[in-house]
Amino acid sequence: MKYLFGPVNSRRLGLSQGIDLLPAKICTYDCIYCEVGITTLLTCERSEYTPTTEIIAEIDDLIEKDPTINADVFTITASGEPTLHSGLGQIIRHIKTRTSKPVVVLTNGSLFPDPEVRQELMAADIVMPSLDSALTASFNSINRPAACCKNLPEIIKGIRLFNDEFKGELWLEILLAAGINDTNADITALNKAVQEINPDRVQLNTVIRPPAESFAQPLTLEQMEHIAGQFERPVEIIVDFVKKDQGNFSPFAEDKVLAMLKRRPCTKPDICEALNINPSSAHKFLTDLERKGRIKGMNHYGKRYYQTKN
Repeated sequence: MKYLFGPVNSRRLGLSQGIDLLPAKICTYDCIYCEVGITTLLTCERSEYTPTTEIIAEIDDLIEKDPTINADVFTITASGEPTLHSGLGQIIRHIKTRTSKPVVVLTNGSLFPDPEVRQELMAADIVMPSLDSALTASFNSINRPAACCKNLPEIIKGIRLFNDEFKGELWLEILLAAGINDTNADITALNKAVQEINPDRVQLNTVIRPPAESFAQPLTLEQMEHIAGQFERPVEIIVDFVKKDQGNFSPFAEDKVLAMLKRRPCTKPDICEALNINPSSAHKFLTDLERKGRIKGMNHYGKRYYQTKN
């Protein structure tokens, strides 16, 4: 499939059936930590970047082949910012007519000042916007927004206005990069913004996968725990799944692995989790793909990541 991928294990959502609305990489931001890489089209213009009818057809095909759907949620994401897709609302509503599975939307939150975007997202069950800074200088440094983006106070206000009316759950993610948006002033401002938005969950993250810019560095667990303790409400520090027993590799997995690695770098444990294969089989499989020149490996903070070659 061209737009659907997985299902894959998500550390927050369980088994997730992914839907990728945009080609790499069309976004409102050019975040220094982005695992997809540098933004190639920096824009705020909403458009039908991929055919809505084709995405819906793939969803229908998946459900018709397996009405029970081996996934906990449908997750709408993009190799960029999914709210840029003008068919977003139609896609969410269509999924809701075909299945009772929750629909989740991952977003950087930049287009929430737009009432039309907020209205389209109302049909989802869980919306997960990011807010990496509540100070303009840090926001510009870590997210590098398009010139057409609304200013940061308007973005925060837009997220709050959405949550005031939203009947589902809003999970706010904050990603911290060392020396960029982790000062006491940053955390104080974020704390104030969190109180204003009043999300159902606050999730703290850091630079885990190989970033777009090498100077984007992670915080330690101790630093994350210290910062989490400064918030006035409970904050989750996002961690990896506890590993489960894996089964054996089967040949069908090649396309799924390549689809995963095309969208973002993954470790061998990531692949084991997503495809339920044992580490020995995964190692042999990755070694073979690397030998064939289909993927490449890289080391990042003591972990070995793999991604497809451009």
